[in-house]
Amino acid sequence: MAKFVERPVPQKEALWLVQSGTHPLLARLFAARGISRPDELSLELKNLLDPQQLKNCSNAAQYLYEAMLAKKRLLIVADYDCDGATACAVGIRGLKALGHDLGVQVDYLVPNRFTFGYGLTPEVVEIAYARTPRPDILITVDNGIASIAGVQRANELGMAVLVTDHHLPADALPEASVIVNPNQPGCHFPSKSLAGVGVMFYVLIALRSLLRSKGIFTNQSQPRIENLLDLVALGTVADVASLDQNNRILVSNGLKRIRAGQMQPGIRALYVAAGRDPMKASAFDFGFALGPRLNAAGRLADMSLGIRCLLSESYDEALELAHQLDRMNRERRDIESTMQETALSSLSNIEPGAQATLCLTHPDWHQGVIGIVASRLKERFHRPTIVFAPATEQGKDVLKGSGRSITGFHLRDALDLVSKQFPELILKFGGHAMAAGLSIDAHRFDEFKEVFEITAQKLLDDATLERKLFHDGPLECEYIEPQTGTLLSDEVWGQGFPAPVFVNQFEVLSQSLVSQKHLKLQLKYVEASDNQNSKVFHGIWFGRSQSLPQTVRLAYRLVTDYYQGVARVQLHIEGADEAL
Repeated sequence: MAKFVERPVPQKEALWLVQSGTHPLLARLFAARGISRPDELSLELKNLLDPQQLKNCSNAAQYLYEAMLAKKRLLIVADYDCDGATACAVGIRGLKALGHDLGVQVDYLVPNRFTFGYGLTPEVVEIAYARTPRPDILITVDNGIASIAGVQRANELGMAVLVTDHHLPADALPEASVIVNPNQPGCHFPSKSLAGVGVMFYVLIALRSLLRSKGIFTNQSQPRIENLLDLVALGTVADVASLDQNNRILVSNGLKRIRAGQMQPGIRALYVAAGRDPMKASAFDFGFALGPRLNAAGRLADMSLGIRCLLSESYDEALELAHQLDRMNRERRDIESTMQETALSSLSNIEPGAQATLCLTHPDWHQGVIGIVASRLKERFHRPTIVFAPATEQGKDVLKGSGRSITGFHLRDALDLVSKQFPELILKFGGHAMAAGLSIDAHRFDEFKEVFEITAQKLLDDATLERKLFHDGPLECEYIEPQTGTLLSDEVWGQGFPAPVFVNQFEVLSQSLVSQKHLKLQLKYVEASDNQNSKVFHGIWFGRSQSLPQTVRLAYRLVTDYYQGVARVQLHIEGADEAL
């Protein structure tokens, strides 16, 4: 059970937003999420942060311009997740459009994660070097900041490297020709939360500006790289990037394009394969429908299938590829379900309250799915969780781990502490506060598990380990209607700008199980003033089979559902406070 915690609402800021014309409910929600001025709600493209503020972004543009003039061959080296795939597609489409008149030569390479691991490794560099024609410049997207050995090998072979990345750097940086990363030392870009696809998009903005200044384009004739915002939005949300104002601008404008029918054939195809309506596109679709289907390719095979889908100019071809991705995603879910059952079985005799972390491994687990399983276990037990699977790196048996964390525990920094205290324990690691990956020797799992637990106990306290459900307080009965659900769905919600969750007291009129695992509810809104005329609503609690008491305080998201073409409101239950 989670402790219910209501978000405070700064009344002065909320009133200011209302007076500026914001809907009263939205004003309350925005103020609770740190919006203090009406101008912070403006999500027009003109309000994007200036690319010149992003360290080396202008240098990267100049570098690419000179490379195009010299007819250098460019090769994008992508990561194997949704952020990497969209960044690659944005890079390919953008460079081809901007460099068309200069005869740009650009291709891509996405390494197989099971063979080569993450990033620009020396082995990946060798593959790039063996290509015909041989590339002159490697451009990393969503990776590269930690690829010291890989960049060194590229330099030795006469290939230059342009790094575009957003991950946290280590103590040393690769000796690349140019590095664009908002998190690198000396970069004062106000938005540190750009996803990899966002960084690539910024490089393209800077390149277009430079080409305009060189007379290659005018304002009227320049390529409309804004057409790529559907890809930028998808990669940003799927990578769980924090939605500060700059990222909300990118996502909002991407959603607008999709809702208007202006999207890449691959994006349209993914919507169809997922059974979603692009005219009603939301950030939720990116995180839970399109993103997982793209990620399935990287998890079970290689991401080239997903990138081909995003690059296809033929809707029929893209649809065929999207259906292949959908089948892969179904297979991924089956594997994940089996792994999760095994993991939960191994935890059956463990009381998580007695420990600060969870570390698990199994000889039969699939390394492509360990991140998802770690995420599921983290959500269930509210503990930083790392799940390992067997792998081979450079002919050596290793365990590859994927970790997910809880708010208040910086996972990458914790791994850094472990690495510094026990230098040979972790072979390599990288990531963010909430997610990270690592490799260890196959025989050192128990040692790592113990050291990681000790490290975490020093960093965590009881308050951090207590599960909390943050909510936005009660919702007036008159607001529980389809129009409100539509109003909320039109806004951009996600990591760092969470979707609204309301709490009200309800009488449970009926409850039944759907597919033996989802609780279907009929709920009567309990009002202090007029119980007799309280409205009745439909609710669903996904993944809950235990019945509820007759009267209960529920946390829920308000969703507008369409049944036989008629809009109706549905409450998606997030939690229950049964201690009334």
